[in-house]
Order: sequence, then structure tokens, then C-alpha cells
Amino acid sequence: MINNCAELIEKKYLDRAGNLGVALLCDGVKKSGLDIPNCGCMDAGIMPVDRGMTMVGTALTVETREGDNFPIHLASYSTPSEGYIMVIDGKGYSHKAYFGDLIMGACQAVGFQGMVIDGYTRDRDGNIELGFPVYSRGFMPNGPIKKEEGNVNTEITCGGIRVCPGDLVVGDSDGVCVIPCAYIEQILDMAEEKMAYELERRRTIDAYKKAKQNGTELPQLAPQWVLDMIGKNIV
Repeated sequence: MINNCAELIEKKYLDRAGNLGVALLCDGVKKSGLDIPNCGCMDAGIMPVDRGMTMVGTALTVETREGDNFPIHLASYSTPSEGYIMVIDGKGYSHKAYFGDLIMGACQAVGFQGMVIDGYTRDRDGNIELGFPVYSRGFMPNGPIKKEEGNVNTEITCGGIRVCPGDLVVGDSDGVCVIPCAYIEQILDMAEEKMAYELERRRTIDAYKKAKQNGTELPQLAPQWVLDMIGKNIV
């Protein structure tokens, strides 16, 4: 089944998400109280090919299995690409790589912002040279097969997280998170509140370091919520 791509997420939301990063977005999900499994974080096995890779974009989904990369070719060459991140449910298949630096380079050329696969890739050095963000479970030199159409732009599961076409996908050195499109603005607001809190905490930590070095009065280092919990647990 091949469906049309979902509408691209507005640039203003992509810019905000990119400024936050994965950890703060996941904190935003938690702070929102929304029932999103694992706060939208893909499991710890889905990691960037190279540290420092980052990506922000709109989900374009692919479902395939057993090392078959024909559906990935279909999505690469027969769908709109600018601004999308290809998110691939490869069922965690580990005996074949789903793709290497040729598909990566082609996807980069047509405008994809990155790729995520619940499966394995190859040509790691070539991928690093391209500088194209790719997230996978690891590397397998054995190449793919080309067999079935699979599914493009349907609801999938990748890294234990449900992904629908049009969802917000963000990746950095910590991993990948997926924010359902219906909740993007709400979660961004919550994540930015957490970012402001962390900025204030860093200022407090820096002030403590300087006061300690200078031999001046030390500011309170522990946050108030820690002091409150300590007070409740001291008999």
C-alpha cells in the first residue's frame, strides 16, 4: 500500500523543536501528562551512525521486513521528499542491511532530512562522509534483497514507538523521539518551560562554583523540590 505524504509541519515548529533537542522534548511529553508511551522516545538501540548527527522533520513512513529494501526505494524515488524524515519499520531484522550509502546519498540529494530504521545498515564510513543523518540498530555488511512493495505512509512501529505520517521526528546524539502531530505545540510549550528551568539551574550551579572558588557565601545548590522531598523523608 502506498499512500500520499502527510502535510509538512510548519517551519516555526521545526525550528523550536531543533532548538530543544530530544531530551527536552521527552521531558515536555512527561510534563504535559499526555499518555504517550516512553514519552515518545524510541528504544535505546536506535542510535545515530555518527555522534553529532541531528535531524528535525516530518515523518514519512515505510514498512518492510526480512531485509527487503524495495519499499525504501519506492519511498526514495516516488514520493515528495523535501522536509521529510523517512522512518522505516524493518522489524528489527538483523541478518541483512536494509541499505547503505547509495540510498543514503540519493535520499540526501532529493531532500530528505534524515532516515531512521528499526533494522541495520551498512557502509558506515561512507555514511559519515556524506554527513547525512541516519539512525539504526547497528551495522551488517550482508546486503538487502528486493522483493515486495511493502507499505508507504501507513501507521508503523519503529523502535517500540508508534509513528504516523505527519508526526514530528527529532534525532540527536541521545537518540530519536516522535511527537504526534496533534500535540506538537502543546509539547513544545512544555519543553520550553523545562528548558528555562534548566537554564536557571545552570546559572545556580555556576554561581556556586564561583562562590566556592572565591571563598564567598555559597548559594543554595539543591533545588527546592529536592529539599522538600528530603524534609518529608527525614524522621
